[in-house]
Amino acid sequence: MTKTIAFYGSSLLSAYWNGAATYYRGIIRALARRGYQTTFYEPDVWDRQKNRDIDPPDWARVVVYDGTVEALRKVAAEAARYDIVVKASGVGFEDDLILSEVMTAARPGALRIFWDVDAPHTLGEIRQAPDHALRRWLPDLDMVLTYGGGDPVVEQYRAFGARACVPVYNALDPSTHHPVAPEPRFACDLAFLGNRLPDRDERVAEFFTRAAGLLPDQRFILGGNGWHDVAMPANVQKLGHVPTADHNALNCSPRMVLNVARDSMAVNGFSPATRVFEAAGAGACLVTDAWEGIELFLQPDEEVLVARDGQDVAEAVRTVSPDRARAIGQAALARVLAHHTYDQRAEQADALFQAHAARQGAAA
Repeated sequence: MTKTIAFYGSSLLSAYWNGAATYYRGIIRALARRGYQTTFYEPDVWDRQKNRDIDPPDWARVVVYDGTVEALRKVAAEAARYDIVVKASGVGFEDDLILSEVMTAARPGALRIFWDVDAPHTLGEIRQAPDHALRRWLPDLDMVLTYGGGDPVVEQYRAFGARACVPVYNALDPSTHHPVAPEPRFACDLAFLGNRLPDRDERVAEFFTRAAGLLPDQRFILGGNGWHDVAMPANVQKLGHVPTADHNALNCSPRMVLNVARDSMAVNGFSPATRVFEAAGAGACLVTDAWEGIELFLQPDEEVLVARDGQDVAEAVRTVSPDRARAIGQAALARVLAHHTYDQRAEQADALFQAHAARQGAAA
């Protein structure tokens, strides 16, 4: 089996308004170590190219195309040259057209994949639109891969006509996310890093803002885009966009780090965000809002603290000592290094690709 991949996604080079960047980088870099040659096609939209946080890597070829339909069609036609063609969710520019163009261009026998980095959102769109482009394409695609969701997502995709749906979860790349020396500028009792999104506002207000208001003598840090005009208690410092180069320090410097899932991901469960593994990989003491399936990734009370509401978050910040916080963080680091790295996810993806190739060979 030859191993060339055309991957059409949001951005590999920029994490700006692009929460999937860490996932793309981890998976594609790990696949490269298994002999896959990936070309990543990303549109020049949303100011991402002005906010690159990595240079073009040696483990993937990156093609940046203009945000025009003409440029899109030109790069989509290149899908015909590859063994595996991937259309990711949430490209942010003409998603339906990209899906149609690249899957139509894929050569006979190529493995055609829809790789969903926000399955709850995508499935919600499909439910509301019977003529949704992805819904029409699902029966013709070879598989759907998701970076979260578990059985509920798999069952919904199968009900909509997907031949196969397999979660390939977020994970840790220890070469990029790891413990570093703490930095005074990020020192605080609790930090949360996440862009502001409509279906996360209420949960952030409960789990972060309310907790900060309950502990006026403790220091809180809020990083990410979109929070500049949101009222916060006086003990909250807003950082704005935090480049990925600073993520390790931001995770290593606070006493505790918070994860807040978006509404849809919390409801579906089994959807750990990239920040969960970034924080665990840095040895941070992670506090997460409650969602089904957390124990699949980290053991509550031993490797992660689970909060039902802002009161629980405040209680953890108030009572967990620095020594216990360090012990929880070290246990989390050991767990993710042993069971949740992108090398392990790439091994899973490789097995899926190889099994498909074997089935095709048997059929031929």
